[in-house]
Amino acid sequence: MHKLDWELYLLPFEQAVEEIKVKIKNIRNELRKRKEHSPIEFAVGRVKSIPSIYNKANRLQFPIDENICWEIRDIAGVRVICQFIDDIPAVVEMIRKRGDMRVYLEKDYVSTPKESGYRGYHLAVEYPIMMAGGQVTIPVEIQIRTLGMNFWATIEHSLNYKYEGIIPSNIRQRLFEAAKASYKLDSEMNNIRDEIKEAQAEFTKKEVPMESLLSLVELDLDVDAGLMDGSHNERNENEDDDH
Repeated sequence: MHKLDWELYLLPFEQAVEEIKVKIKNIRNELRKRKEHSPIEFAVGRVKSIPSIYNKANRLQFPIDENICWEIRDIAGVRVICQFIDDIPAVVEMIRKRGDMRVYLEKDYVSTPKESGYRGYHLAVEYPIMMAGGQVTIPVEIQIRTLGMNFWATIEHSLNYKYEGIIPSNIRQRLFEAAKASYKLDSEMNNIRDEIKEAQAEFTKKEVPMESLLSLVELDLDVDAGLMDGSHNERNENEDDDH
């Protein structure tokens, strides 16, 4: 079997993640400059680490070759975070309409959550990249979640990592109850989203003193390792047993 040059193999995936993040952020920035509601709060991304690729391939019994990216599908992953549940279909539709990528698989875990309680919307897209030798097309997974869904999934992943995928039943049940509570909060916020958006619009119109701005916590979620580290997020990603 031909041994992959991983540094070269992963190069287009790294480029794809950076390009898609920039494009998603540009949509957000344009809408904000137009004084319109942006369904996008922020976007993060990562390329799976080599050990994580091997672990997942072995677990799912996929051969390690040039086609491994089409079996695993989430070697390149981008996560889009929204404020409201109703923002998720808006982002999905934006991605479906884009001419620079093609959606070939969708998984709706918002309407139909996983058994664990996980919710989110996953899109598998084909994304063309221009390399030195010409154009190549690679798969990228785009996950779309609310802030609440993302918080829950991050906590669940941390516990999965701690217990090596076998979370004690009492903790798993409490996680499941927490998922229901989180979704209830998301639903309540979604019900009053118009009032929230009006309040946010009014806030941005006012001149805020620099001292107040400095007191706000601005999350720089371009530091992808925090949420989407390649080896630390394997169970929160693509397949039915991953987020």
